Amino acid sequence: MFFNFLAETTGSSTGGSSYTMLIMLVVMFVLMYFLMLRPQKKRQKEEQEMRDNVEVGDEIITIGGICGRVVIVKDDTIIIETGADRNKLKFKKWSIQQNVTATEKLAAERAAAREAAEKAKAEKKASKKSKKDKE
Repeated sequence: MFFNFLAETTGSSTGGSSYTMLIMLVVMFVLMYFLMLRPQKKRQKEEQEMRDNVEVGDEIITIGGICGRVVIVKDDTIIIETGADRNKLKFKKWSIQQNVTATEKLAAERAAAREAAEKAKAEKKASKKSKKDKE
């Protein structure tokens, strides 16, 4: 419907409407790439990077919901300990859903950065106030 309206407004010649249709298709594919495919590839790249950066001692959660601490890291497999009796389970790296340790570290870093920024802002405000009082 939108394409018919667009074709009618461009003119009555069939050559103009076919070019308009072609341009609209190209625009739709470009929009689809930037709105759907590009963010998905970025997310997949981040997940693969997280899986490659798993280290011994990290707390992880698998796609099956099993939580444990990494004991051994190999090329494409990991071994984790779960529970109080320290059962060892072997998983493929692609089955890691979340690295809890890395997530906690990132959250702590962000909180520290936010706190430092607020402290700097407060100091700047206090210095401006003291300069005003001196004048």
